[in-house]
Amino acid sequence: MAVENDLVLIYFEEKPLAYARIESILPDSKKDWYHVKLLLLQIPLQMVTWILKDVYISGTEFTMNGKKMRLEKVESPVEPETSDSQGDKETKKDTAQNDKGAKVISLEDLKRK
Repeated sequence: MAVENDLVLIYFEEKPLAYARIESILPDSKKDWYHVKLLLLQIPLQMVTWILKDVYISGTEFTMNGKKMRLEKVESPVEPETSDSQGDKETKKDTAQNDKGAKVISLEDLKRK
């Protein structure tokens, strides 16, 4: 089930319509129903609140005004690690070892002057 701060893709009549971020999920007075506040990621940004069953938040198809709707949680793609990124890690390790004697300057102290 999608939770707060998850990105979802909204399908309308089986076609992708818009992306949205789930801002909050609050229980409704009816069992297994929730007030789902969505930030529609479009221009202009728009906040909507839909009253949905928990299974609808999980991706089961539902209808609004007779039109098929569905929410699909968006998973961030994982980039495969390449040999270049492993070399970068080794370079960062070397840099960190060379910086052990470096002095840390507090930005807060500079701000007071």
